[in-house]
Amino acid sequence: MSLLTLDLPDRVPASGSRRAAPERERGSHLLAPLLKIWRRRILFATVFIAVFGLAVTLLIRTPAQYVASGSVIVAEPEPGANNASMAWIQKLGDPADLESQILVLRSPRLMRLAADNGLAEAVMAECRQAVTRGRPDRITDKKDAVCIKLGTDRDALVEYLQKRYLVGSAGRSRVIAVAYKSPLPEVAQTMANALINAFLEDQRNAQASSRKAATDWLFTEIKQLDSSIRDDEARIQAFRRRKGLVKGATGPISAERLTGISQQLAAAEGSKADAAARLKEIEADRRRGSDSAPAVLASRAVGDLKQQLSGVSAQLANQSTLLGPNHPSVRALQTERNSLRDQIERERTNVADGLRKTYEASNTLAKALRAQMDSAKSEAAAAMDDEASIEGMVRNAEIKRARYADLVKRASELETERRILTGSTRLVSLAEIPQEAFSPKPVPFLAGGFVLATVLAAAAALLRDFADRRVRTPAQLVAGTGAPVFAQLPCLDPGGLVGRLSDRRRELPLAEALERAQGHPAMRNVLRTLHAHLFLAGGNGSRTVLVTSAKPREGKSFTTFAIAGLSAASGRRVLVIECDLRRPNFEATLGLGRSPGLVGVLRGTTDPAAAVVSCDGFDVIPAGLPTPDSTELLMHPRMAGLLAWSRRYDLVLLDSPPTSLLMDAYMLARHVDGVLCCTRYGRSQLSDTIETVTGLREAGGAVLGITMTMVKPGGQPTYEPAPLPLPHRAGAA
Repeated sequence: MSLLTLDLPDRVPASGSRRAAPERERGSHLLAPLLKIWRRRILFATVFIAVFGLAVTLLIRTPAQYVASGSVIVAEPEPGANNASMAWIQKLGDPADLESQILVLRSPRLMRLAADNGLAEAVMAECRQAVTRGRPDRITDKKDAVCIKLGTDRDALVEYLQKRYLVGSAGRSRVIAVAYKSPLPEVAQTMANALINAFLEDQRNAQASSRKAATDWLFTEIKQLDSSIRDDEARIQAFRRRKGLVKGATGPISAERLTGISQQLAAAEGSKADAAARLKEIEADRRRGSDSAPAVLASRAVGDLKQQLSGVSAQLANQSTLLGPNHPSVRALQTERNSLRDQIERERTNVADGLRKTYEASNTLAKALRAQMDSAKSEAAAAMDDEASIEGMVRNAEIKRARYADLVKRASELETERRILTGSTRLVSLAEIPQEAFSPKPVPFLAGGFVLATVLAAAAALLRDFADRRVRTPAQLVAGTGAPVFAQLPCLDPGGLVGRLSDRRRELPLAEALERAQGHPAMRNVLRTLHAHLFLAGGNGSRTVLVTSAKPREGKSFTTFAIAGLSAASGRRVLVIECDLRRPNFEATLGLGRSPGLVGVLRGTTDPAAAVVSCDGFDVIPAGLPTPDSTELLMHPRMAGLLAWSRRYDLVLLDSPPTSLLMDAYMLARHVDGVLCCTRYGRSQLSDTIETVTGLREAGGAVLGITMTMVKPGGQPTYEPAPLPLPHRAGAA
C-alpha cells in the first residue's frame, strides 16, 4: 500500500477525494513542466540571460539596413500587337514563365548589364560604409582594397550584387518584386532601379531584335517574290499575244464570239420555227375555209375588213328581210360583201406570203450561223488548248500574288510592333528612397530574442531535468521500488531569499538540525505522520526498525533521532543503536557521554545495559570506537542477542551505514522487523535507491517504506497526508 504525503490539512471523505482526484491530476500535468523549469531556475536564468544578452548585443552592433523595392509585371499583352494565339494565352499567368523571368533577373548577365550603368561608385561607397560601420576614418588599406576591387573586377562585382538583390514574386500574382538591401538608402534605390531598367531594356531589345530580323527576312522574301511574279506575268502575256488569246470583257475573245453566235443561232431557229408554225395554221384554216388562224387575226387590215364585213352582213340580212333578195339595195350590199371577202382573202394570202418569206430568211440565217458556229467552235477549242497550256503558270502566279499580299501584311504588322514595342514585361513602379531602416527593427528583434531566449532556456532546463535521474517526486520512488513513501521531510534551512532561490543549501549539523526541527511546525507534522506510518505498518507490538540510505548525507541519522524523540515524547520507550562502526558520530555530534558502545557489546567486553546512554528521553547505544571489521561484528550471534535483549523497548531504531559503501545494512535487514529507507530530495539518484531497496529485499529484509528528506518548500505540491485506503502490513516484495 502506497502511503504518499500531500498538502491536505485533514482527511476528506472518500467521495470528495474521488471527485477532486481528476482535477488534481490535470493540474499536476499542467504544472509539471513549470515545476521542472523552477527546479532548474539557475540554468534557465543563465541560458536566458546569455541568449537575450546576445540578442541585445547584436541589435546594438548590427548596422541598419535599408531596402528599396520596385516591381514589374510579366506576360501582359502588348498594346497594338496581335497576341491572341493559343501559345500567348497559355503563357499568361504561367508559373513556369514567371519563374523563368525571375531567373533572368537573378542571372549574372543581367547583373552585368545593370553594372554597366555606372554603379561601381555606388557599390564602392556602400562597401566602405559596411566595412567601417559608418566611420570612414577607420577604414584600413586592406579593407579599402576589397572595396576598390569591386570597381575593377566585374566578376567580384556581380558576385557582390547577387548577394544583395532580392528578387521574388509578389504572392500568386504576375508581379515580380525587385529589391536591394544596403546600409545607404540612396544606394538601395539606385541599385534597385538599375536592375529594373536593365531588365526592361533587355526585354525590349530581345523582342525588338527578333522582330527586326523577322521583318528583314520578310522584306527580302517580298522582293524576290515580286520579281518572280513579274517574270511569270510577262511570260503569260507573251504567250497569249503569240497565240491570239486576247481577253474580252468576260473571257477570251473566241469564247465571247462563240457565245454571240450561239445566241444569234438560237434566235434564228426560234424565228424560223415560229414562221413555220404560223404558216401551217394558215394553210390548215384555208383548207377548212376558215380565217381564224392567229397569224391572220393578228393582221390589223384583216381585222378592219372582218369588222366591215360583219356590218355589211348585218345590213344585208336586215334589207333582205324588208326589201327582198332582188332589191337593188340588197344586191349592192351583196356585191359589197363579196368585195370585202375578196379583200380578206387577199390579206390572208399576203400574211401567208410574209410568213413564208420570214421562214425562208430565218432558215437561211440559221444555216449561215451554223457555219459560223462551227468555225467559232474550232477557234474556241484551239484557244482552250492554248489556255490550258499556260494554266499552271497562271495558277502559280496567283499563288505567288496571295503569298505576296500575306507577306506584305505581316511585314507591316511586325514593323508597327517593333516601333511601338514595350515588351511583355512592363514597369509597375520604380523604387523610392526608403525612409525607415528595414532591419534590425528593435521591437521584433528583441521580441524574437526574448522568445528564443525563453525557448532555449526552457529547453535547456527541461533537458537537464529529463537527464537528471535524481529523486524529486514520490511517484518516482513508488514506480521504481514498489515501496510506499511515508513522508517528505522539509528542508530546515531557508537561508534567506538567495537561499530559497538556490539549489545549493548549507547542510546543518545533526544537533542544530534536531534543534530547529523542534520549532518547525511542518516538520513536526510530517514526523507525526511518519511515526504513525511506522506503527500502522506492523501493528502495535514492539518494533525493530533499520534506518538506512543508499549514500551518506541523505538524512538517515536525523530521521532516526527525530522519530526517536517524537516517540519518546509520546511515552514510549525508545532505543537508538548506532550501527555505523567505521565512522561513528553520535558521541561527538550529540555530546553523549563515553560508552563502550556497540563495538564493546559485539566483542563481548560489556553487556548491552552498560552500553546504553540516555539522551533527551530515549536511550542510545553509540558505536563506540571505530573498527574496520564492522561487517564481521554485525554478523556475530551477539548482534542477534542484542536485538533480542532490545525487545524490552517499544521501538528500537538502528542507524546503519550507507548501502552503497558497506554490506552492513544488508546483514542487519534480516534481523529486524522492517527497514525504513531514506533518500534525499534533489540529490539521491533514483537508481541508487532502487538498488538499495532491491538489495534489502533480496537479503531478506522487509522494506516498510521510504522517507524523502530535505524537501524544498514548493518543491513538491504538498507535505500533508493524503486520504489513503486502509493500511496493511508491508512485507518484502
